[in-house]
Amino acid sequence: MSTYAIIKTGGKQVKVEVGQAIYIEKIDAEAGAEVTFNEVVLVGGDSTKVGAPLVEGATVVGTIEKQGKQKKVVSYKYKPKKGSHRKQGHRQPYTKVVIDAINA
Repeated sequence: MSTYAIIKTGGKQVKVEVGQAIYIEKIDAEAGAEVTFNEVVLVGGDSTKVGAPLVEGATVVGTIEKQGKQKKVVSYKYKPKKGSHRKQGHRQPYTKVVIDAINA
């Protein structure tokens, strides 16, 4: 059984494994930089460690592969018979991170 971890980042919890690429909320760093996640909720595999609320001393290390924006989401508000409408677009920024190591 391979080792996995559940980390907290960007207000969400994400299950990660070594070698996996994840898309998370934007982190202010350049592509190629190393990032460490200290908020590890659970480390699983041969033996499982559950945090209360976090696993002490556990970290997950990853490398930022790229920064980008998701596809555009269009919000259109319309009030019939009033001649009122409003169109607004939004592109959520993200960071693609490749997980290098899980240190438990």
